[in-house]
Formats: sequence, structure tokens, C-alpha cells
Amino acid sequence: QVQLVESGGGLVQAGGSLRLSCTASGRTFSSNAMGWFRRAPGKERDFVATINWSGGNTYYADSVKGRFTISRENAKSTVYLQMNSLKPEDTAVYYCAAAADYSDVTKHQFRYRYWGQGTQVTVSS
Repeated sequence: QVQLVESGGGLVQAGGSLRLSCTASGRTFSSNAMGWFRRAPGKERDFVATINWSGGNTYYADSVKGRFTISRENAKSTVYLQMNSLKPEDTAVYYCAAAADYSDVTKHQFRYRYWGQGTQVTVSS
């Protein structure tokens, strides 16, 4: 059974930092793209960041570019999202996702077959 488990969410003041982790089990995703998405209250789930299979290529939503960094450690089956200079508008449930048969960066949700349960990030003003 494939599982993606996120951790690291919480409550932080504006300007602060958090690091989210997502660990996969049940199969390896070392050849697959990974991504982070988020759903703010009352809104649809949106793309945040993606990383290719090797970690050599990344792509970000304009709203987080320069503040967030995605990385991965294939030996640990883990992908990270370092979030700096957090803003109240970053408040959302953050989801980790793994592509099934795609290795390059992609912001398209239909490319991702496996999803975590989400972790809450709340940024207070």
C-alpha cells in the first residue's frame, strides 16, 4: 500500500519559517516527479512547487517564488518544502503528491496519482 505522510505543519507568526517533510512508503518514487500543493479555506487546491526525479530541476508558483524551496532525498524517500518569510495568505492545508509515470517538473494535478493526507499550516499576522 502506497502512503505519503506529511509532517512539519503548525502555527507560526508572519515572517517565520517552517519545513514540511513528506515520506513515501510502499514503493519508490526516486524516478518520479514530486510536488507540493495547498488548499486555503474556501478555495480550490493550488500548485505550490514541484521537483524532478533527481532534484536537479524545480518549479514554483509565482506566489511562493523566492520564499519557498523544494528539495528531495531519494535515499530517504522524502521530499521537503522549506518555507521562509511566511505570510498570512500562506495559511492552508499543504499536500504532498507523487507522480506515477512522470519524471520531470509539472504543476498539473492530473500528473500526480498519489497524495498525502495533508498538514495544516497557519500563519498569524
